[in-house]
Amino acid sequence: MEPLSLPARPPAPRAFGAVNWRGLWTLYVKEVRRFTNVFTQTLVAPMVTTLLFLAIFALALGGAGRQVGGVAYVQFLAPGLIVMAIVQNAFANTSSSILISKLQGNIVDVLMPPLSPGELALGLAGGGVTRGLMVGLAVGLAMWLFVPLRVQHPLALVYFAVNASVMLALLGVIGGIWAEKFDHIAAVTNFVVTPLSFLSGTFYSIERLPEAWRVAAHFDPFFYLIDGVRYGFIGHADGLLEVGAGAVLAVNVALWWVTHRMFATGYRLKA
Repeated sequence: MEPLSLPARPPAPRAFGAVNWRGLWTLYVKEVRRFTNVFTQTLVAPMVTTLLFLAIFALALGGAGRQVGGVAYVQFLAPGLIVMAIVQNAFANTSSSILISKLQGNIVDVLMPPLSPGELALGLAGGGVTRGLMVGLAVGLAMWLFVPLRVQHPLALVYFAVNASVMLALLGVIGGIWAEKFDHIAAVTNFVVTPLSFLSGTFYSIERLPEAWRVAAHFDPFFYLIDGVRYGFIGHADGLLEVGAGAVLAVNVALWWVTHRMFATGYRLKA
């Protein structure tokens, strides 16, 4: 006697609810594994580079005996270098991920799953945020061996460090979508990220600048990131913390909107 066979049911779409948490988590894990699989290049190398900056500016250029803002120059310098490491690596992670996928032709593997524009932006940016914060933590711990760093305002430190990573991760997503070759990403790095980092008070207090340059520095969002992290470590800030907190949040909201629109419209992603 032959077994009874049930009638075949047509495949039905899965109901994910308001957020496709499984898909979002999968995309995030994929982005994190991208850089943890080569951690010597993505985590160790930035730490060594940042320590070299510290050695050059604090020792070779005679900064060991100076004071800025009532603290030793090395204590003043270290928070700015930590922020530089965070922003550069958060940007590099997301921009390279998207551009490589576009050049290799497998960006469709990211766009085809049932993920909304917001979920795509969050998953990709989340990987960059994680790398930026991990590098910042590694750099901070390494500097702690040579510089007497003490966290005085942990909430300010966490707020500005997270916003720094979010800002550059989103900027990296935007740059990766816009770019069509690695030269374009290099242009964003050389003409946007690096100048904003170096001119934001990383190596000096903006109070020493001429009036015009001091005013210009307050239009640099990186200044508020560095100023906030520096306040978290040494309790000294060149600007108003409330203004800085609002400014970086406003920039991140604007970057999130641009990122969401790029995914929603398929700008330079869909033929």
